[in-house]
Amino acid sequence: MSKAERLIEMLITINAKRDFTAGELAEEFSVSKRTILRDLRELEEAGFPLYSEVGAAGGYHILKERILPPIVFSESEAKAVFFACQALQYYRDLPFEQETRSVLKKFLNCLPLDVQNSITQMQGRIAFWIPDRHCDSPLVKTMFFAAICHNAVKIRYSSAYSESVRTIIPVGLYAMNGLWYCPAYCMSANQIRTFRVDRIREILEEKPCPKGKYPIPVSIQEYLERTEIKKDYHLKIQLTDIGVKRCESECLLAGGLKTVPTGGGIIDMEINREALEWVADYILPLGKHATVLEPAELSEIIRQKIYELQQHYCES
Repeated sequence: MSKAERLIEMLITINAKRDFTAGELAEEFSVSKRTILRDLRELEEAGFPLYSEVGAAGGYHILKERILPPIVFSESEAKAVFFACQALQYYRDLPFEQETRSVLKKFLNCLPLDVQNSITQMQGRIAFWIPDRHCDSPLVKTMFFAAICHNAVKIRYSSAYSESVRTIIPVGLYAMNGLWYCPAYCMSANQIRTFRVDRIREILEEKPCPKGKYPIPVSIQEYLERTEIKKDYHLKIQLTDIGVKRCESECLLAGGLKTVPTGGGIIDMEINREALEWVADYILPLGKHATVLEPAELSEIIRQKIYELQQHYCES
């Protein structure tokens, strides 16, 4: 085994061990202890986060921020990394925003010049654009780690109508149309509710929560799949050509949209109870370009909203 190969193998080994002695590595790699000490010194000089303790119980330990062993990428794989990161660039807040910029800078500087130029051209030709919501989500990283650690979080939350203090257990995070959402078990409501992360004003307390105590999906994917198959209401809306064009741009409604050869279209799908209010808010501005056929509850919500608008603008 060459020295370069031994150093790479050593990086992989000590990343797995975290705590070790020079004697252990010497025996594992079949070299002298002096050789191992020289290799470890070279790794430390290269920036690998090691510290040593002397004495009978001493040895080497890896600091919290470990450096991962080298990974070999093909040119296409390197471009794929930057392509994936393009999908995140228009979000105002990310769980690892600073780390993402740092890793891309390091990664780009290590690539050959022609590959760097190719990636730069690629970045200037494609964008996963999302609307700028002007909503900061400074607590997105905190909520992300709370979900990973299965912690209960006491938050001050500002909804569309009021501000309240709630204790929630986050399932995870998902992003949609430029906003971050956090489905979580709400102890006040005794059910899972979806919270917009930008509306979480403050985290008052965070503590571990016993696993299995509350009915929480094991992953955000399971929650989203469960939400998709939930069928509280049969939604049926007749649309004009203008209505079709407006609804094509909304991912929720576009999934049930069918166009008609003679013109216009119809939305025919199942939705959950929580989405009913949102659909009313979206359909109302379409005016005569959308006609609700089902459910009757949606028509009633829209009528109520129209009445409230009339009262608001017609007050003497």
